[in-house]
Amino acid sequence: MAPLLDSLPLLLLVAGIGLAIAEALIPGAHFIVLGVALVLAGLVGMLLGPLASPLVLAALVLGFGAVSLYAYRELDLYGGKGVARTRDSDSLKGQTGRVTERVSPQDGQIKLHEGGFNPYYAARSVRDEIPEGTEVMVVDPGGGNVVTVEALEAIEDPIDRELAKGRDDEAVGSPEPERETDTEEI
Repeated sequence: MAPLLDSLPLLLLVAGIGLAIAEALIPGAHFIVLGVALVLAGLVGMLLGPLASPLVLAALVLGFGAVSLYAYRELDLYGGKGVARTRDSDSLKGQTGRVTERVSPQDGQIKLHEGGFNPYYAARSVRDEIPEGTEVMVVDPGGGNVVTVEALEAIEDPIDRELAKGRDDEAVGSPEPERETDTEEI
């Protein structure tokens, strides 16, 4: 039993390297978090020598696992926050971005803020030309990699339109609606 306990740090190191290789062969399988935790626990266990009991190694694996998971999520190596996720064209409607090459009704290019792995799309404008650097919104995804966009300042919200209409009616001085009064005939 003693030789097995002495080789436990080496076993952790080899298993961690194996998982790191598996992650290289199957990217996105998330073996890297456990692989890094096992490699680091194995290395520290080898440095500790006889002090590396199974409980100490288990604590090291949990500690290094938590740290590597945090680092993995913060670094977003594989687009874990949804940025690199493939999406269908219908989900692009309403997305916002910035014009990278002048957009006209015939040609142009935009970069969507949440456009997936490759956020650059060929774009066409609804009406006029839209200069580079302008914030735009996708109004028609088009079903391919060419989207129809409109400048954000040109898009009027239906609620804003109704509020403006109400203000215009008040400014013109539209007559108040007649009130019904209860008058008794004598």
